[in-house]
Amino acid sequence: MLDSSPVTLLHWHTEPALVGGLLFFAWCYALIVGPFREQIAPGMPFPKKQAWWFVAGIISFYLAVGSPLDALGENYLFFAHMIQHNILMYISPLFLLFGLPGQLCDELFIRRPDIKSLCSLLFHPIVAGLGFTLVFSFWHFGTFYEAAIQNKTLHMAEHLSMFLTSFAMWWPIASQSKQLPPIRYGPQMLFILALMLGQTPIFAVLTFSKEVLYDTYFYAERIIEITPLEDQRSGGVVMKIANLIVSVSVLGSIFFRWSKER
Repeated sequence: MLDSSPVTLLHWHTEPALVGGLLFFAWCYALIVGPFREQIAPGMPFPKKQAWWFVAGIISFYLAVGSPLDALGENYLFFAHMIQHNILMYISPLFLLFGLPGQLCDELFIRRPDIKSLCSLLFHPIVAGLGFTLVFSFWHFGTFYEAAIQNKTLHMAEHLSMFLTSFAMWWPIASQSKQLPPIRYGPQMLFILALMLGQTPIFAVLTFSKEVLYDTYFYAERIIEITPLEDQRSGGVVMKIANLIVSVSVLGSIFFRWSKER
C-alpha cells in the first residue's frame, strides 16, 4: 500500500533550533581549526582530514533528525525510528570524534585541568558505558518513548542524550587525544562485549514481544504491507543487526591493530 501522505514523508526539517544549532556548531569548529588554530596550538597545520570527518558527522546528524526519515519514524514505522537512533548512536558521534584534532584537545586539557578532570570522569569506560546503556534503554520504555514522540522538546532531548552518551561511549575506543587516550586494546574488546550484553534485554523485548508496546505505531496508518507487531519486531532486528555489525567491525579493527603491535 502506498503512502497517502506524501507531503509528510518528503518533509525536510528547517527549524531554526536544528539548522541554526548545526550551523553555529560548524562555525565554532571552523574558527577553532582556522583563524584561532595558531593561538591554540602554534605550528599545527590545518587538520584537513579531521575537517572532512567533522563535515560527515554534521551531515549524518542532519540526515538522521532533519530528513524525511524523522517523519517516517515519528508517525508511521518503528523500524525507521530505530534506523534513526542507530545513526545517532553509531555514526554521527564517531565521525565527529574523528573530526576533533587530538592536538587541539590536548592543548585544552593542558590549559584547563578542570575540564580534563571532568572529561576524564565522563569518558571513563565504566561511566560512559553505563550512561550509554541506561539512556538507550530508558528511552525505549513505553511511557518515555511515547512521551518523547508526542512532545517535540522532549524528543529533541531524547536524541541529544543518545548522541552525547554515544560520543562519550566512543571516546575510550576512538579518542585522538594523548592527554585522554583510548584504553588498551584488551580492555577495549571487553568494553565492546559488555556494551553488547547490556543492550541485549531491549533487543529481546522488542523482537520477541507478543504485543505492540507503543500506541503510536499500533494506531498508525499502514503505509506499507506490515502489521504493527511485525514493524516492532523489525525494529528490534534492525537494532540487533546494527549492533552486531558495529561491534564485530570494531572488534576486528581492534584485534588487527593489536596484532600488528605484538
